[in-house]
Amino acid sequence: MTQCWRLDDGRQTLVLGADQGRLAEVVYWGSRLPDQEDLTTLYAAHAIDVTGGMLDENPKLSICPEAAWSFPGQPGLIMRHGDGRPFLPKLSLEQVQQDGNSLSLTYCDQHNVLTYRARFAIDPTTHIIKASATVETSEPMYLHWLSAPVFPAPQLSDEMIDFAGRWCGEFQMNHTAWTPGARLRESRTGRTGHEHFPGLIVPLRGATNTSGQAYGFHYGWSGGHRMVAEELPDGRRQIQFGNAADTEGQAQTRFETGTLYATFSDDGLNGCATAFQRHLRDRIVTFPRPKTPRPVHYNCWEAVYFDHDLNTLKDIADRAAALGAERYVLDDGWFGTRDDDTSSLGDWQIDPRKYPDGLTPLVEHVKNLGMGFGLWFEPEMINPNSDTFRAHPDWVLGDDDQIVGRHQMVLNMALPDVQNYLFDSIANILSRHDIEYIKWDHNRVLPTPDAGQARGTYALLDRLRSAFPQVEIESCASGGGRIDFGILERTHRVWLSDSNDAVERLHIQHNAALFLPMAVTGSHVGPRTCHTSGRTLDIRFRAWVAAQRHMGFEMDPRELTAEEAEVLKDVTTWWKANREWMHSADILRLDSADPAMIAEQQLAADGAQFAVFAGKAATSDQIVPRPLRLTRLRPDAQYRIELVNRADVHNLSRGTVALTSGPMTVSGAYLMSHGLTLPWSFPERMWVIKGELA
Repeated sequence: MTQCWRLDDGRQTLVLGADQGRLAEVVYWGSRLPDQEDLTTLYAAHAIDVTGGMLDENPKLSICPEAAWSFPGQPGLIMRHGDGRPFLPKLSLEQVQQDGNSLSLTYCDQHNVLTYRARFAIDPTTHIIKASATVETSEPMYLHWLSAPVFPAPQLSDEMIDFAGRWCGEFQMNHTAWTPGARLRESRTGRTGHEHFPGLIVPLRGATNTSGQAYGFHYGWSGGHRMVAEELPDGRRQIQFGNAADTEGQAQTRFETGTLYATFSDDGLNGCATAFQRHLRDRIVTFPRPKTPRPVHYNCWEAVYFDHDLNTLKDIADRAAALGAERYVLDDGWFGTRDDDTSSLGDWQIDPRKYPDGLTPLVEHVKNLGMGFGLWFEPEMINPNSDTFRAHPDWVLGDDDQIVGRHQMVLNMALPDVQNYLFDSIANILSRHDIEYIKWDHNRVLPTPDAGQARGTYALLDRLRSAFPQVEIESCASGGGRIDFGILERTHRVWLSDSNDAVERLHIQHNAALFLPMAVTGSHVGPRTCHTSGRTLDIRFRAWVAAQRHMGFEMDPRELTAEEAEVLKDVTTWWKANREWMHSADILRLDSADPAMIAEQQLAADGAQFAVFAGKAATSDQIVPRPLRLTRLRPDAQYRIELVNRADVHNLSRGTVALTSGPMTVSGAYLMSHGLTLPWSFPERMWVIKGELA
């Protein structure tokens, strides 16, 4: 007997089917099917042929491909008995629960030792499919690998796009051709990782940012993950995501994957991007004050580093407030005897040498300036040179002779004593001061991957969120080392990169927009000469790049000239005037005819206004800019277009470009078919265009 199930939203349909109670497989995923489609016929039509050199029946590419049925590729489950013997279950359907937009399928093995459950849910508004899997056993087992429910990859795709990176160089896009065999990406550092962001885009042939079909995936788990994108010998393709292999150190009776988020787009890569952006912003992140606009940040790290002096910090706060900052974040160096990065991590008591009267004088000064106060912590880490380590060396994760990183080791977050100590220490600071924000850092990799570490961190964050519901938390891990939807269920902002170099940020932000909305993506105006790259950049470029996301400053404001300060105030004022509609806007990557131009269009939720940020990252091959085509506008509507930073036009721009002389009104059809004609500029400059329905 064949059984089939479907989940739909306005643009996509997911159909699963199974025969004789076997594990279900995805038999269709793509554009919305008619309501009257015969799913049993689809299941039959999905079957592929058998010929020479093959088994007499094709093993199913199911939601958990089974090694026991001779599946020729990566199986979805690899387990061992407690005594080390391989366990190869054959699963049969036990229960189906379907309720509107959700589906749960429960299976048991032939000996009733294992129960496997797959869950699917589709969001009709954001167009995101959520999928996860759970395994329960009647005896303790060792888990090597458990995939979230497996999706097929399309045949009319020539490449996959995944994401690599490094410190100060996150979200680098890899374009890899489909070939027979498997592409495996695995983060084994114990956190999401700069190196292997858990995302994948599979475009169909000819897809661009703004047109064509594409499939998107993101795995929402912070403790290390594995991705397998495999083409089988018969041509079928599968996508698997799960926790990094062998990260459950003990035999257990229950294992669960993180949530796999997936979506189909018929609107290019932007269709995947807007689905992820909206779902994260509107379904996952829970802002303590959702009706309050995102505040402009000031972070003191690159101004003072560890050299904390109360009068200096007050002076910097005065200057930051005058520039337009609304939240002041005191970074590393306020606790223990923390004069550099060699000591005191774990000693979360205020340093009486630097703050003889505690943090209260600085907090009150900042509050009197009209700014909120934020504070830096790195709770999961400990220095061997700390009172806490000397008292509790048994709290450290890993061997005594492990390689330290940045003079620090890692606390074992799975230990209840560690969680209790950290909760009490942080709660003591928060309860005694008017603190609205925590920058939560994670500056080294784990000595060994351990899923219990991520679960312990989640538990601590959940406990703090419950006790201090009005405190916002930023996820920082040497910049972008822990960015995923799992950590963002518990935090409200990510520090996208430790690089404040606007050229590098332009690329990082552009690629991260495939998953992250403006509201959670921190971006700061750095020093005139960047501390991580040595590059010197104009304040206009630095300011406008930061204004693309959740804006802030992270430099010593005492270095600013009067002109630079005025530019920064002007850009900040513009950002504040537009941040409310930009908060819920879609970030759309534009297809630029000039590779030197990195451009995006932020389109308001109601379509009534937009902003285009056209950043010139390098020197163009041609003399003058090529037209820049926009997207998702109403073809028959008229738009009033204005170059926001018209004053930045250089005298070497000597032509009669219409945008340089004032606003103009043109149709959406023109803007999408021909595009904007921009004035000439030097590299490392940004044009900002505001558009509104006329």
